[in-house]
Amino acid sequence: MTTETFTFTVNKTDGAARTGEIRMPRGVIRTPAFMPVGTAATVKAMYPDQVKALGADVVLGNTYHLMLRPGAERVARLGGLHKFMNWPYPILTDSGGFQVMSLSALRKIDETGVTFQSHIDGSTHVLTPERSIEIQGLLGSDIQMQLDECVKLPCSDEVAEKAMRLSLRWAERCRVAFGDQPGKAMFGIVQGGAVERLRIESAKELAALDLKGYAIGGLAVGEPQDVMLRMIETVEPHMPSEKPRYLMGVGTPDDIVEAVRRGVDMFDCVMPTRAGRHGQVFTRHGRMNLRNARFAEDTSPLDPESKCTASNTYSRAYLHHLVRSNEILGMMLLTWNNLAYYQELTAGLRKAIAEGRLDDYIGEVKEGWARGERDSKADIGRHADNIAMADEG
Repeated sequence: MTTETFTFTVNKTDGAARTGEIRMPRGVIRTPAFMPVGTAATVKAMYPDQVKALGADVVLGNTYHLMLRPGAERVARLGGLHKFMNWPYPILTDSGGFQVMSLSALRKIDETGVTFQSHIDGSTHVLTPERSIEIQGLLGSDIQMQLDECVKLPCSDEVAEKAMRLSLRWAERCRVAFGDQPGKAMFGIVQGGAVERLRIESAKELAALDLKGYAIGGLAVGEPQDVMLRMIETVEPHMPSEKPRYLMGVGTPDDIVEAVRRGVDMFDCVMPTRAGRHGQVFTRHGRMNLRNARFAEDTSPLDPESKCTASNTYSRAYLHHLVRSNEILGMMLLTWNNLAYYQELTAGLRKAIAEGRLDDYIGEVKEGWARGERDSKADIGRHADNIAMADEG
């Protein structure tokens, strides 16, 4: 049941992990939740109704890309992002800060905001905290993110601290710009690089702003997994337990299960869609590269036990052929499989937390990955000669 206000309820916990629901006018988000990335108003290679049918309650759109093309004011004139992309359910938009860092050839950051050149046509734009919130409002998104400065790791403590403090000041400006929007939410973003004291200070200062939710940003940007997990463990006690927690840009299935174990509620990542377009699949048996010649005569489906048509119907041999031929259908089917697996994984995590058996579930999941890896290595050994010949082309 939807509500006219934004609410978050924790229904059950298992250790630090929790399962619950975010309720808002456009729908309910069951947590832990994986949000498919719809950067430019589309989840690449998927129909919107397919995305919903897989179990996604919310998708992510991107302020940076949409402000450049087709433009936030144009989307607003056309009825808002939900109507524009035919997705009537919740949408979270990120602030554009990460893309400015990663895509802009030239950028200048100061107290006011970020001045940058478009990666599309080189035109100059200014993104301030107020403009970021304005754009997200024009798009009509349900959950809006503060503008922050995201630094690449590793970096010096001084660089991390400067970016963290700027992000805190921008969070306050975003909060003022957002104001009171019934049924919608603005989330703050914890920064601080890989420095524990900075992460704690950031989390405490943001908590004092009494926002609707909180994200952990600036991770999954090149640091090892153990560093990421340590930062989550450092921050979690200082994030309000009654508010949703969102780990931005993460990640692999293993990243997700370990972050859920540590109390994270929401995730997004381009990995399942991007990997699918490049021949990589995620399954209960681990990761597979369908470009590999060992699949050329493999008549088995990706996963006969999956409920997803892409996973249980088409042979690996056919998918291998599509990938090697660079056929669009291959990208569509592998993306479909990957998003299905991510939604099955998060549904399994929700069920396991509700039943108080999260550790057992994660153990079973990881054993499935390891068993698939062992079988894969054995299979490669048996077919080594064929692989060498087939891959010459």
